[in-house]
Amino acid sequence: MLPISEKTIRASFVNASRKETTDITLPPDLAELDWERLDFLGWRDRKIARRAYIVVPGVGGPDYELVGVMLQQAKASPQKRAQCSWCQDVTLPNDVVFFGARLAGPAGRNGDTAGTLVCADFECSTNVRRKPPVAYIGFDVEAARQERMLGLRVRAAAFAATVAGA
Repeated sequence: MLPISEKTIRASFVNASRKETTDITLPPDLAELDWERLDFLGWRDRKIARRAYIVVPGVGGPDYELVGVMLQQAKASPQKRAQCSWCQDVTLPNDVVFFGARLAGPAGRNGDTAGTLVCADFECSTNVRRKPPVAYIGFDVEAARQERMLGLRVRAAAFAATVAGA
């Protein structure tokens, strides 16, 4: 992912009002992020409980377009340990929660939403970069890792596209 500015982040949100966009609490470590190790930017709001945000690149085809999505964590937690829909890590070192997002445009104003199970603190980029265990003799660990990173980008972009109505 390429570095992005605060102004670009705020302008990318498709399902937030102007006031909500202005009130977004950005990640405190924005200037120090290792952008090369991120497939999307995701963070929890420190001021508003259960609110989170993601900014996903590559939504909208070959152009490098960013889509920001405001998320709301569900009040209930999954009864069993859930698998993240984005990183699909089976050895998750963290919790997975359900996030819902109001759709952009008229659908969102009518109350339509989309939801997904995601790592609680958006550790997906770290999870897919861990080397997977060797599954068989001759297993290409690096190719499997690259495939996991690509899969994460595709699934995150698909969710953002759904919210954006693209």
